[in-house]
This record gives sequence, structure tokens and C-alpha cells, in this order.
Amino acid sequence: MNRASVKKVVVIGGGTGNFVVLKGLKKYPLDLTAIVSMADDGGSTGILRDELGVLPPGDVRQCLVALSNSSRLMRSLMNYRFENGGLGGHSFGNLLLSALEKVTGSFEKAVEEAGKILYIRGKVIPVTTHQVRLKMVLNNRKVLEGEKEVYLSKEIDQGYKTIYLEPFPKVNPRVIEEIQTADLIVIGPGGLHTSLIPNLLVEGVCEAIAQSDAKKVYVVNLMNRKGQTTGYKTSNYLGELVRYMGKDLFDHILINVQKPAKELIDVYAEEGDLVENDLDDERVVKADLLGRLAQESKRDFLKRNLIRHDSKKLAEELIKIVDHL
Repeated sequence: MNRASVKKVVVIGGGTGNFVVLKGLKKYPLDLTAIVSMADDGGSTGILRDELGVLPPGDVRQCLVALSNSSRLMRSLMNYRFENGGLGGHSFGNLLLSALEKVTGSFEKAVEEAGKILYIRGKVIPVTTHQVRLKMVLNNRKVLEGEKEVYLSKEIDQGYKTIYLEPFPKVNPRVIEEIQTADLIVIGPGGLHTSLIPNLLVEGVCEAIAQSDAKKVYVVNLMNRKGQTTGYKTSNYLGELVRYMGKDLFDHILINVQKPAKELIDVYAEEGDLVENDLDDERVVKADLLGRLAQESKRDFLKRNLIRHDSKKLAEELIKIVDHL
């Protein structure tokens, strides 16, 4: 474990979930690292992958913006999404990262240079630097090809046989190093099958987490996704992660207990229901973690969650854990 006075926190996940955690934690004196899934293939990211042969920039962009200490204008620019013309649907940040990858010849170098432009506090590291596709085989033998198909599927809650990355990717060596030297590892919140599990499928990641002396925290999602995690309780989410990790490695399980206004739940009813806690476990940390109503992006293919974690409240709970390390 890192014994330096500044604690090292490693956050593992995908886009929106990582964004919320990092945005809150960057206000504290921490050594922050975001490890990001490379399975994204939807929307602007998917088009850039297919047309330019680049690695998926979308989730990385969100982490860079979350950690950025540059002007609000610069952060807005990175997230700006063109509305029409040939660039319709693309975000400027995705285009910048893809162009930097072409200019530098390396996605990692592109992320590093973008980090300098945005004055980020911390590091953003792709879990692998190889092109991969997420695939899932359902119990009915249907094969879901790519993260977008998995995300949009309404059949996953009927059961699936396996989920895997193709081709089987090599882990980015820097990821192992960051995990091994962490004081705290945060997994979640985020799409169970599309943001969290894809990181755990990369060879060496689960072993590194198991061997790390760091305390491990799982931040449970606020909402279920209908057709994917219908009726899931905390134990179901935990069970799915343990299935890929090999054993239950978590020291703390952070759960929201704040109830949204009924009209919000009604608005969200089509998408899913609230995740209920069914764990009677000393590792469970209950807290009010709800943020304000998030705005949906009409251009983005992913229908973003309307009910979100509050980054400030989430960071406060994680800092309580850090302070006891």
C-alpha cells in the first residue's frame, strides 16, 4: 500500500459513473487515477472507431473533463456535440482525442496530451490499448455484438451464458501498476454489463485487485435497467461482480438510501426501478447520495439516467473511508 501522506485512489469503471466519482474527489488532496473501459462502441465513439480505426474516446473524454481544472469554457468545448451536418452527433472532445491519437501514433499519448491541455488533476488510463468488442451470449443463444447492443438489450434479465471481450485483450501494464500501489480502489457506479464487467474481463485486472493491499469500495447503482437488471437488489449486483472477480474482495459497499420524489420515479418507470438494499452486512455504508435531476442529451444514443448520484455527497462518503486508511 502507498504509505505517502497523499492517498492514492484508483477509480475503475466507464463514462458517467467515473465522471461523478472523479468530479467530487478532485476537490480533495488525493493522487487520482481513472481506469477506463475500452468496450464503448455506441454513438460518436462507435463511428470514430469504425471509420478511423481509433480506440474509443467517449468514456476517456468524460474522465478528462471530470478531472479538468481548466476553464468552464474549455470543459464545455470538450463536451460540445455538433447538432447537424457531417459532424452531427460527434462531440468535439471525441474528435480531438481521435486526432491526437492519429498525430501521436498512440492513444495513451493522446490521452496524456489532452490531459495537459485540460490541466487535469490525476491520470486517465485505458484498461487496454487494444481494439476490443464486448460480446454476450444469452441463454436463448442469441449473441449480442458490441457494447451498444448489450446496452440496448431488453433480454439480459432472462439470463445469459457468458460475456467476453473479443479479441481477448492484453492489459495496459500501467493499470496493474496503479492498482498495486493504490490505497483505495473504487468500482462503480456504472452500467454493470457495459462499464464495470468489461474492465474485469481484461486479463490480470482481477488478479491485481485481489493482490492489492488497497481497501476496495463498491458504489452500488441507484437504478435498475429494465430488461437487464430488472428487480436486482444489492446482492444481485454484488454477485455479478464476484462472478468475474472470483471472490468477494470488497471492504465497503456504498449504498444510497435517499428516495427520489415520486414524480421522478414515475418519470423513470419506463427505464427501471430503484435498487433496494437486501444486505445485512457490516460492510454496508448507507448514505443520502442523490443528485439533482440530470438533463438528457437528445443527440446521444445512450438514454442517460435521469436520477444520478451527487458527486459532492459521494466524495464525502469516500473521503471518510480514505481518512481511516
